[in-house]
Amino acid sequence: MSDDILSVIPTDPRWQPDQAAAERAVAVVEGLVTETLNGIEDDLEVTWHERVAVVDCGQNLERIGCPECGPSLDTEWWRDLVEAHDDGFATLVVDVPCCGAGTSLDALDYDWPCGFARFEIAIWNPGRGRFADEELAALAGALAGALGHPVRQVWAHI
Repeated sequence: MSDDILSVIPTDPRWQPDQAAAERAVAVVEGLVTETLNGIEDDLEVTWHERVAVVDCGQNLERIGCPECGPSLDTEWWRDLVEAHDDGFATLVVDVPCCGAGTSLDALDYDWPCGFARFEIAIWNPGRGRFADEELAALAGALAGALGHPVRQVWAHI
């Protein structure tokens, strides 16, 4: 059996909210998906990672492009890199194999989106599509008050 996971992460890979902000964001997520889930507590995971973790799109990953020279990168190179850092990343700096340029893993061009984060809200089999822009804005506001903290979403299929 396969699963879909809709994850919401901060756009800054190192940023983490405090406990109260995380609880506000979870309440927003629950309001957005309660109608499509039975027993959301079993399908919602909130994780604070000690180090920056990859939040990938699983089988949805079709292509990774180099932000410097444009061609597709070998996804096996990327998967090997991720597996070598299964305990998280101290730095996202990497030299891409296509042109040798130094860049950041979160700057690569992922098709479907992937991300890196120290905080993640994951909804398993959400029974709905991606969050709309206004829903993401509500989540951003919940995470950091009036100023908000920008978030992005990653849709994984495993």
